[in-house]
Amino acid sequence: MLKKVALGAVVVLLLLSLLAYSQIRQEPFQVSGFIEADEIRLGSRVGGRVEFVAPKAVEGASVQAGELLVRLQDFDLAERRAQAVAQHKMRQVELSQRQNGYRAEEIAQAAARTARIRAKLALLVAPPRDEERRASEARLTLSEAQLARAQSHYDMIRDLFAMERGSVTREQMDAATEDLKVAEAMRQVRREELQQLIKGARKEEIEQGEAELKEAVEAETLLRRGYRQEEIDAAAAAVEGAQAEIQVIDAQLRELEIKAPVNGVIEANDLQPGDLAAASSPVISLIDLSNLWVRAFVPENHLDISLNQPVWVRVDSYPDKQFRGRISFIARQAEFTPSNVQTPEERSKQVFRIKVTLEEGLEQLRPGMSADLRFSSGD
Repeated sequence: MLKKVALGAVVVLLLLSLLAYSQIRQEPFQVSGFIEADEIRLGSRVGGRVEFVAPKAVEGASVQAGELLVRLQDFDLAERRAQAVAQHKMRQVELSQRQNGYRAEEIAQAAARTARIRAKLALLVAPPRDEERRASEARLTLSEAQLARAQSHYDMIRDLFAMERGSVTREQMDAATEDLKVAEAMRQVRREELQQLIKGARKEEIEQGEAELKEAVEAETLLRRGYRQEEIDAAAAAVEGAQAEIQVIDAQLRELEIKAPVNGVIEANDLQPGDLAAASSPVISLIDLSNLWVRAFVPENHLDISLNQPVWVRVDSYPDKQFRGRISFIARQAEFTPSNVQTPEERSKQVFRIKVTLEEGLEQLRPGMSADLRFSSGD
């Protein structure tokens, strides 16, 4: 008898528990929203005149990531790049020269120049030798004899030409005159040479020779020492600067081609060949269908939700299907209840904007579809 009473009590308690659970259990909370997607506004940082528009770059067309949509004219960028490449090569040669130092033949040439200038200066400073003076006097005597012969020949030709008998032509007369002038000039040169030899080198000539020797010695010393480290560093910096210029131009050339960054659908494009595209201004609108989400608003009294919480999404186009999503954003600041929220809760209270990223249905769902969200407490 006691066992039957105990069993009956257990059954009653179980029924009471089930009744209490059924009374406190609530249906999963639901809100409505709209499916949205990232809108990517494409443009060029350099701008320019439109050269080519892809046939697929029209509203509603699907495009693949990396597909060329618009190309702008390059104008002088190609020429500027060629100049920059040439400048870079020249800077590399200069850097290589500074790193390797001067060539042996350059040092040898500098040493030979120093020796020549030193020998020339020694001749200027040293007094004339007897044999040099005798040789100069002999050259003067010879020039005087040549002048005497030229004068005698000129006098004879002049007298014959004056007789006008045709024995001497005008050409012969001119030649005799020219020979006389040359002989007179040569005699003057030899005379000045002898006088200069007797007087010796002038002070300014010696000073000039000393300055030339000093310059030659310094140049030879620099060649033997090689380039300074700061000169090598400056050459290396010039190479880097030239390379940076090439990279800047290459970046500008890449900006001439507007490509689809992701798989998506063209939302808007009004460009035609010949149009001018402004720099850093959007010219094409692309919808990224690989990342869809639902924007919705949750009333304050149902804000017991968390990031990454699973959510089931239904749309009118697929009434028998539900698509999985997760909460990826919850606003920290409340808003007034917008008109697109349709819940049985109090609509007058403030709401919080949420974002539910879709994990399924990316091929079937489209931006703009209305969606109902059913929140789940677990996976």
